[in-house]
Amino acid sequence: MASSGTVRVKIPRTPAAGSSPLAEAPRPLETATDVPGTFITAMPPLPEPTMRELQVSAVNPPYSYSRVTYNDRNKEFLYEVIEPQLSAHERQLVEHLKSTLTKILGGEVVNLSAVEKRAYLRGEAEEYFRSRGVTLSPISTERIIYYVLRDFVGYGPVDSLILDPEVEDISCDGVDVPLFIFHGKFESVKTNVTFADEDSLNSFIVMLGQRCSKAVSVSAPILDGTTPEGHRVQATYAREITTRGASFTIRRFKERPFTPVDLVMMGSANEEMVAYFWLAAEQGESVIICGGPAAGKTSTLNAVALFIPPTSKIVSIEDTREVNLPHENWIPGATRSGTGDRGSDGKAAGEVDMFDLVRAALRQRPNYIIVGEVRGKETYTMFQAMATGHTTYSTMHADSVKSMVNRLENPPINTPRILLSALNNVVIQIQARTEKGVVRRLKQVLEIVGFEPETNELITNTVYEWDPATDGFVFKGHSFLFDKIMELKNFTTEEMDAEFQRRTQVIRYLVERKITDYRQLWRIVAQYYKDPGEVMQRIQTTAPPKAG
Repeated sequence: MASSGTVRVKIPRTPAAGSSPLAEAPRPLETATDVPGTFITAMPPLPEPTMRELQVSAVNPPYSYSRVTYNDRNKEFLYEVIEPQLSAHERQLVEHLKSTLTKILGGEVVNLSAVEKRAYLRGEAEEYFRSRGVTLSPISTERIIYYVLRDFVGYGPVDSLILDPEVEDISCDGVDVPLFIFHGKFESVKTNVTFADEDSLNSFIVMLGQRCSKAVSVSAPILDGTTPEGHRVQATYAREITTRGASFTIRRFKERPFTPVDLVMMGSANEEMVAYFWLAAEQGESVIICGGPAAGKTSTLNAVALFIPPTSKIVSIEDTREVNLPHENWIPGATRSGTGDRGSDGKAAGEVDMFDLVRAALRQRPNYIIVGEVRGKETYTMFQAMATGHTTYSTMHADSVKSMVNRLENPPINTPRILLSALNNVVIQIQARTEKGVVRRLKQVLEIVGFEPETNELITNTVYEWDPATDGFVFKGHSFLFDKIMELKNFTTEEMDAEFQRRTQVIRYLVERKITDYRQLWRIVAQYYKDPGEVMQRIQTTAPPKAG
C-alpha cells in the first residue's frame, strides 16, 4: 500500500566511495522480514556532492522509497526511486524466474484479484527455488520476489511512481530519456527512471494497452485509455509517430479526493468562500470552474461537490474518472472509445462520447449533473438541462468570464448566449507564482445575475476576489445568492448572516482539526443537513486542538 503522505523514514545508507566501512556501516531496518544485520533496501549516497536531500518518503515499505534532492550546481530537483539493490546472482535469478513464469502462467491468473495474483506468484517463485535446489537467505528471497511482483502485477519500472500519492503525472518522452513527473510539492521534476532500450519501452506500452483493454501496434500506434485503477493513459508505440521512440503520459487517479479542507489548508480559498460554496450547493446553484492547465479545476470541482445534499441523486460524466464522492445515490459515468473506422457521424463503432452520456443522464432524473470538462456539443445539452432546473457542475479551459463566453458561443460548442444566463456561478482558478512558489488560487468567484438584451452581455457580480499583494481573499460586499436564500426562507439580514457564520465556523473547525478524509468530512456535513443544532453544539463543546 502507498503511504498516505510524506513520511520521514530511516533507511540504512550504503557507504560512500572511499569511506571507512566501519564508520558508514548500514543500520538494519526494523521490519518483520529483516534478519539482524541485514536489510532489504539501502539508501545510496547522493550522486553529487552539490546535492541536498529535501525529502525521503516511504512508498511501498520496506521495499521502495522515494528521495527528492536539489542540486545547487545546476539548480534542478531530482526524484529518485530507491528500490532493493540486487547482486549479480540475484539479478540473474530474477531474469530466469520471470522468463519461466512467462512460459508457465495460464489464463487462470487473469481473473484473479491483485492480492490473489501476488500470493499465487509468490508461491510459484518459492516452488521454483525449491525445485531447482536454490538456497537463499530470507532477505535475498524478498528482494527477488519484489521485482517479480513489481513487473507482473505492478507497473514495472514506474510502479513506485504510480504508488506515490504525491505524484500526479508521469511522462516518458522516449528511449534513454529520464522520465519526468509532476509532484504535488515540487512540480515538474526529473526522475532517475529511464527505459534504456526500445524493446523494453515498446513492451511496456503494449502492457499499458493490455491493462486498458486496448490494442496498440504499428498500424494503430496511439493509445488512449484508462487502467482498472482509474489512471488515465495516453501513449504512442515505437517510432511510428514519435521520433525519439515510444512515449507515454500517465495521469494518476487519486483515491483520496480533494476536499474543501484541502482548499483552505493549501491557501486556494478561505473558510468564508468554502461556506459560500456550501450554501450554493444546497440551493442548487450551477457552477463552471474555469482555469488553465494544471490550475486545479477538477480538484476544486470535487471539493465543491462534497457539499451536495446527501439525499440528492447525482450523475457524473467524465473522460477520465477523477471525481470521487461518498454519496450513495451517485452514478459515475465515463466515456469509451470505439473500434474500427469512423462513420458518417464521426464516431467509431461502440464509441460512447460525452454527448451520449449527458443525453442519457437527463433520462435518469438526476438532481445534480457533474460534467468533468465541457468542450463539445454536449455543452448545449448541459445548458438546456440547467435551464430546466438541473443543477450542473463542470470545468472549462478559460481564464475569464469573457473568454468562457467566447468559447461557449463559438465552434465547436455553439451555445446561444441567452442560454448562458441559466448558469449561476463562475469560478476563475489560476496557477500563480508567489513568494511561496507556484500556488493555485481561486482568483474570482462570480455570480451570473442576468442577461442584458440590448447589449447582448451577461451581467455579473464579483463575490470574492484574490488579492495578490496580501495573498488573501476579499469579499466584494454583496451576494445575490444571499438575497435569494433570504427570500426563499424568509430570513432577515441578521438571520442570513448568522447562518453563514455558523457554516464558516464548521469549516474552520474542520480545518483546525485537519479533517481531510472526504468520508469523515462528509459525515459532518450530512449531519448538519439533518440537525445543524447538534453539530454546532458538538463544535462549541469540543476543546480546541493542542498546539503542536
